[in-house]
Amino acid sequence: MLVNKLGFFINPFAVEWETFLMSLNELYELNDGHQLPKIGLGTFQIRGYQGVDQILNAIQINYRLLDTSTNYDSEGAVGEAIRRSGIPRSQFYVTTKLPGKYHHFDDALKIIEESLLRLGLDYLDLYLIHWPLPKRDNYVEAWQALIEAQRRGLVRSIGVSNFEKEHLDKIISATGVTPAVNQNEIHPYWPQESLVSTNQEYGIVTEAWSPLGRGSSELTEPLILKLAEKYDKNAGQIILRWHIQRGILPVAKATTPQHQRRNLDIFDFTLTETEVSQISDLERKDGRVDDQDPKEYEEFV
Repeated sequence: MLVNKLGFFINPFAVEWETFLMSLNELYELNDGHQLPKIGLGTFQIRGYQGVDQILNAIQINYRLLDTSTNYDSEGAVGEAIRRSGIPRSQFYVTTKLPGKYHHFDDALKIIEESLLRLGLDYLDLYLIHWPLPKRDNYVEAWQALIEAQRRGLVRSIGVSNFEKEHLDKIISATGVTPAVNQNEIHPYWPQESLVSTNQEYGIVTEAWSPLGRGSSELTEPLILKLAEKYDKNAGQIILRWHIQRGILPVAKATTPQHQRRNLDIFDFTLTETEVSQISDLERKDGRVDDQDPKEYEEFV
């Protein structure tokens, strides 16, 4: 298989190479000076030897942002896929996350080291607090540990996941350090317009987990299907493009090469502003996929 000078595979049977070049140039600038690709691969429940093969397929299709978590049990598979790819470590953007039971300062630093050992890496590109768990109220201490991990060179960028405005305000006020990223549940039934605006106001890049609604009926919404026909795309591609045009980085799980390719093939068309608004108007009051309210949710530990 051919590889270009940037370390990216050239696969003539995948999406056209010109589309890949467009996607490679699509990077978000973080508030700490680092960058992230505009789409990532989610690895929830992608693990074991089969998971290694699935992640390696994604790498060969030119995914470079790989999102994992201690709670996903996929860190080992991510690290092994990176090693098997033969591509330099510097070409990847690896994210993992802090579980709730390790929010105390020393515990957090040790589990970051454990993540590095499982991944077989010397540093992480992005490390996130997975959930704030406000009932336990240790997330400021956890944030202080991430700041220290960044100072030690264990992590390049630090951020949070599932943080609401009040949680952001608390850690910024306590430390003076603003997260580079806030990863939230965002999809057409739960567009989170207020929180996305807050992130933008604070200079925080918004990432979306479950960006396609985790297989919900969003993929069969008449509006989405109508737009898919208009642009000669599938429903998932329309939704991923909606994220991109809102300035959101979608982290989409995909296990087959065909699905992985399609998720990348979203940089050759543009929705109108009206169409973006129409998709956002699909919001539902009960739109969360698992009713996980960050103000109440107790993460499994």
